Amino acid sequence: MKKIIVIFGTVVGSWLGWWLGMHIGLMTAFVLSMIGTGAGMYFSRRFTEI
Repeated sequence: MKKIIVIFGTVVGSWLGWWLGMHIGLMTAFVLSMIGTGAGMYFSRRFTEI
């Protein structure tokens, strides 16, 4: 179950970063997507360890 939550958090973080960055440009969307991926992975792993 932990892996599913981490995958879901990673996808949501990546999507949110891409959505925020697509209004500025392609590279910005890519960079924010990578940051969102890391943040989603970090926070979803922290959530599963509670």
